Amino acid sequence: MAILVDSETRLLVQGLGRDGSFQASRTLAYGTNMVAAVHPGRNGQKFENNVPFFSQVADAVDQTGANTGIIFVPAPFAMDAIIEQVDAGLELVVCITEGVPVIDMVKVMAYIKDKPTRLIGSNCPGVLSPGYKAKVGIIPSNIVKPGNVGVVSRSGTLTYEAIAQLVQHGMGQSTCVGIGGDPVHGTTFTDVLELFEADKETEAIVLIGEIGGTREQLAADYIKKHINKPVVAAIAGQSAPAGKRMGHAGAIITGKAAMASEKIKTLAEAGVHIAESPALIGAKMKEVLG
Repeated sequence: MAILVDSETRLLVQGLGRDGSFQASRTLAYGTNMVAAVHPGRNGQKFENNVPFFSQVADAVDQTGANTGIIFVPAPFAMDAIIEQVDAGLELVVCITEGVPVIDMVKVMAYIKDKPTRLIGSNCPGVLSPGYKAKVGIIPSNIVKPGNVGVVSRSGTLTYEAIAQLVQHGMGQSTCVGIGGDPVHGTTFTDVLELFEADKETEAIVLIGEIGGTREQLAADYIKKHINKPVVAAIAGQSAPAGKRMGHAGAIITGKAAMASEKIKTLAEAGVHIAESPALIGAKMKEVLG
């Protein structure tokens, strides 16, 4: 099994400019069932001589049965693209776009609050389920390996680092999920933890957090109450000075609770195994699983 994406995924890609086309080609090469492409002015054409182009998401869904969408459109138009995919009835929407205005994401979250669609992102690397030939995002497919460790992270780059370390230590992944590091985004740590706990194939979980906000504390509370599988966590930004923005818009220390030290303390108190550095994630999971 896997979570979020698998062999049943029927993918629609929206925004096939330079970057979107580059990533869509690699998505196809991995074996993902990409059934539709949406881009202005290309209706009736074919992407990679195979996938039909459409001008509107609703038409693409009606004609191809797409159930999952990924968004590469520029930041000023990302909100409209998310809403268009939600209105078309897609079950899962992954927004890769970076730099989406916070106010736009606030509006998006209010709009989808009572909708059945799950949103991942914005500003995220997406989802990849190794072995199920389902890559919905920009996680490099050449570094993953099928296995039983679930990975969830706020940081795209550290998602890749954790995957590489796990493979180096002989461990594969059930599903890798990058939820994004912006202050406002769709799917949270607790959402993914719940899915991993219910997934029979996932036997352990890697959680990668960073400074800013209190998402990790919320995850710790959920782990303490609901997660029975071992969790290894690493928090980036331990040496960041207070009040200093570090990379992501969400990675800003705005109070004591947002500091790496407080997040680590809370996670440890919840029974989480702490990797003292992101460079030790693989070694710590190897130690935990024996």
